[in-house]
Amino acid sequence: MDAIDLARWQFGITTVYHFLFVPITIGLSALVAGLHTAWYRTGKLKYRQLTQFWGKLFLINFAIGVVTGIVQEFQFGMNWSAYSKFVGDIFGAPLAIEGLLAFFLESTFLGLWIFGWDRLPKRVHLASIWLVAIGTQLSAYFILAANSWMQWPVGYTYNKATGRAELHDFGAVLTNKVALATFPHTISASFLTGGAFMLGIALWHLLRGGKERVELFRPAVKLGAITVLVAAAAVFVTGDIQGKIMTETQPMKMAAAEALYETSEPAGFSLLTIGSLDGQREVWSLTVPHGLSFLATGTWNGKVQGINDLQQAYEQRFGPGSYKPNIPVTYWTFRLMILFGVLAALIALLALWHLRRQGRSPSKWLVHAAIALPLLPLIANSFGWIFTEMGRQPWIVFGLMQTRDGVSPTVGAGSVLTSMITFTVLYGVLAVIEVLLLLRFARTVPAVPTEPTAGATEPDVAFLY
Repeated sequence: MDAIDLARWQFGITTVYHFLFVPITIGLSALVAGLHTAWYRTGKLKYRQLTQFWGKLFLINFAIGVVTGIVQEFQFGMNWSAYSKFVGDIFGAPLAIEGLLAFFLESTFLGLWIFGWDRLPKRVHLASIWLVAIGTQLSAYFILAANSWMQWPVGYTYNKATGRAELHDFGAVLTNKVALATFPHTISASFLTGGAFMLGIALWHLLRGGKERVELFRPAVKLGAITVLVAAAAVFVTGDIQGKIMTETQPMKMAAAEALYETSEPAGFSLLTIGSLDGQREVWSLTVPHGLSFLATGTWNGKVQGINDLQQAYEQRFGPGSYKPNIPVTYWTFRLMILFGVLAALIALLALWHLRRQGRSPSKWLVHAAIALPLLPLIANSFGWIFTEMGRQPWIVFGLMQTRDGVSPTVGAGSVLTSMITFTVLYGVLAVIEVLLLLRFARTVPAVPTEPTAGATEPDVAFLY
């Protein structure tokens, strides 16, 4: 492989790895804030116990996520200097605001929340964790606004003298229609992930038995299950909206998601296809009639452009070359994203139904199934991002710069390979640390505070240790 292939692999590895922590952080921060609110309003000690229990897991995940996220910025200068030079004026604004406003908000008030137990006024302490939750979502929006500009560049002018895209309308960047569609979809997926994380661990505790343990974690099971189901419905709705925006802005990505080579009116959506790897020859297919037409256009008989027609149109617009993404990757990541998300929702539905129907701890088979539950949305998120980025190829900035032109011209394959191996090994070590810490604290049962009121005054930062 040459330098560009290695650079793409490195960025893909580090990005997917980092994004394992992001949706848990976003979703779990709001759930912890909700539990803290329940303790504040009711004074019930079990909500304080749950708040501190999930707070531990949130902090572990947040810390590892911060460390892995820093590497993302390093790579722009290391392996993608040509790209950084081209988009620096655009990317600088939202990423600077993300760091100075959103991340500052998160980190500052997270510190106040950690060390403010029984030291800050109760309302101030509660407000701190809610500001952390708000900060995580603001951070996500500014980063998604930057990424959405790569999908659909707006609010810029091209300076031929410098060879750079220059920002002239920051409002247009922040209100990019791709960002407005991507943000609610990503946040919904994050709540799905956070809810599944909570539900899976709480169900495991119910399996362990014991009156105290069951009584404590039943509310977490219900909260996690309801969060997963509501978030799954939101993912479906926002994904439908995003599909139509994607068809409008990047029709080749939508065509590649179905391996649709010829323009069709109407177009079906294949749930499973057996044939050639690139989808050009079909042996058997399980297809939803009119499904792709509705997803792409909002009408059951809508016209969906095929890969071949779009290739010809792009050649006329951008010049000779292949404008087709990797068809097998886009086709299967799109479906696997949906599959793992649906599986998570089904397990949550069964868990909630079982609790409501029988009023007792879930059966062992359900809990065993739920052990895998926290992983399902993470896999779905990863496939979703792979589809989003791979489906845009060969563009690194759609219509403006191809990926091959964004790589650092002076960095050789050996240097990229060395850094890729280094980061991969480092991330492997961090993964082991993360899993061991999560397993250690997830198995524990929160201790009951000695003071039986919501206004307990005992020192309570020990929950961090």
